[in-house]
Amino acid sequence: MSAAHEHAHDGHGHGGHDHGHAHAISSDADRRWLTLALAIVIGFMAIEVVAGIVASSLALLSDAAHMLTDAGALGLALVAARLAARPPKGAYTFGLGRAEVLSAQVNGAFLLVLAGVIAWEAGQRLVDPPEVEGAIVIVVGAAGAVANVASAWALSRAERRSLNIEGARAHVLADLYGSIAAMISGALILATGVGEIDGVAALVVAALMVASGWRLLRDSARVLLEASPQGIDPEKIGMALASHRDVVEVHDLHVWEVTTGFPAVAAHVVVPPNEDCHAYRRELQALLRERFGIRHTTLQVDHALAPQGPLTIRRLDADEHEPACGHGPDAGCGRPA
Repeated sequence: MSAAHEHAHDGHGHGGHDHGHAHAISSDADRRWLTLALAIVIGFMAIEVVAGIVASSLALLSDAAHMLTDAGALGLALVAARLAARPPKGAYTFGLGRAEVLSAQVNGAFLLVLAGVIAWEAGQRLVDPPEVEGAIVIVVGAAGAVANVASAWALSRAERRSLNIEGARAHVLADLYGSIAAMISGALILATGVGEIDGVAALVVAALMVASGWRLLRDSARVLLEASPQGIDPEKIGMALASHRDVVEVHDLHVWEVTTGFPAVAAHVVVPPNEDCHAYRRELQALLRERFGIRHTTLQVDHALAPQGPLTIRRLDADEHEPACGHGPDAGCGRPA
């Protein structure tokens, strides 16, 4: 499991930050499981290509093509996981966590393109079906199902959850469905002798690839466009902050996801005059952490304007200073200067 710690900055202003940083304590272990899944996928993909050519089965070849995208997904996951593990540096103040999101974008787009190619070839086979060796299709399809189950198991052992790893797992599961479709088509071809069934099975695989690709593009686009994380409602967060004791107003509320599993909140909170703004900030940070699971927060807490009497202007003496929050024995948030 990943660990997290927090630290708060109590500066001299009314703003404050509460940052939670997830440390990938098992990133090496995750890469090991990703590598194992990649080896399984590549090894069986080569077998499936040869079998598809020998059996003249587009269903097997399309499933092999899908396994190629699985291999690409796993390869990108490995590279992105290594980049994401690097600490923040220089201009990349959040680190390179979004490398995983970018790899998911590329992977999803490639899935859609490959699905289109397979669907086109399947249409050609429906018009002019070739002779298909159903027995070979069944055997290789069954072996492919076993390989996909093994890959899915390896990915399930990864301890760190990210869009990249979840996307790779979705690929493998979709490929499992493709192997099952190939097995069914082989059995039906043996039973009926209808070669068009192979093209139909390939269309099923293409449809599964479209579903996987669209899901990856949609979820990664949400992160890149800084939409609120799925399952977190910004309106509920705003209401929770505004309904906290005596809070006057909450505005400029932003809820986004830096990368998968790294939600963040920024807001401007107005509290009554003469209240302890630092205490309010700590309470609101605890609320966001405990109720919504958000540890990276940037809250600017200011006092509402108090009713003013007649305006009086007085020149400060040389040894006098205007009181500020947190300075002087009698000044500070919650205490009249």
